[in-house]
Amino acid sequence: MASLRDLGLSEYESRAYRSLLQTGPTTAKELSRTSDVPMGRIYDVLNSLETHNLVRSQTASRPKKYVAVEPEKALERLLANKREELEEQISQYENIAGTLEEQLEASDPVDEPFWTAALGPEETVDLLVERLAAADERIIFVAATPTSRFELDVVGERIADELEVALDRGVSVSTLLHPDVVETLPESVGRRYRHYLQNERDFEVRTSDEVTSTFTLLDHTEVCIEVPHPLNPKEAFALIDLKDTEFAENIKTDFESRWDNSKELLL
Repeated sequence: MASLRDLGLSEYESRAYRSLLQTGPTTAKELSRTSDVPMGRIYDVLNSLETHNLVRSQTASRPKKYVAVEPEKALERLLANKREELEEQISQYENIAGTLEEQLEASDPVDEPFWTAALGPEETVDLLVERLAAADERIIFVAATPTSRFELDVVGERIADELEVALDRGVSVSTLLHPDVVETLPESVGRRYRHYLQNERDFEVRTSDEVTSTFTLLDHTEVCIEVPHPLNPKEAFALIDLKDTEFAENIKTDFESRWDNSKELLL
């Protein structure tokens, strides 16, 4: 059950405020009686409620009287206070994360090959987006099939989001698509390309009939290779993430030959 304590009030403050709503203007002594807040605590409680702008006092009367602020306004103020507290906490956590990022800086990458994989359409997209976020220098994104074996109307936005973030942090992005893929791009992705991506100096997109597989090359050292489902080529079965400098260099060489013979995308 919802309680004023959920919004930051103490038990005594909650009792006092609820009681004031019932009694109307009243003295501290009377409020102590009706709210069951001890007389030794009632003034501290009322001072706290005044600080939160939940009660108003009539200082001209003797003894002093108090009245509750209307519930709608009181809840609005409590919610604003909670929002401010949460924003301060978020800022503190962001500062902590920034400090830890410097402390936990990874050592230079080891040349020994390493691979991992994700199974299933959602898992493959999650892994791909994660690896795009880890790129520091360059992303080469190649898509061969009409759907890229992903639901582009859903996933296209996630990939576009991550590519924009990568561009903002100084990563160059080269995208090579089979013409059939272009035909299936959702309008939302097309708008992002026309209004944002194509104006970015470090973003290029071209098309080529020679594209026969779907993969992503990251920083010349890591390759994400899409594996289609054996019974349904348009459905993603897995994504293999392979860190192997030699293999990545071979992929890059093959990509560049196809890139040189490709056409600029015009939408």
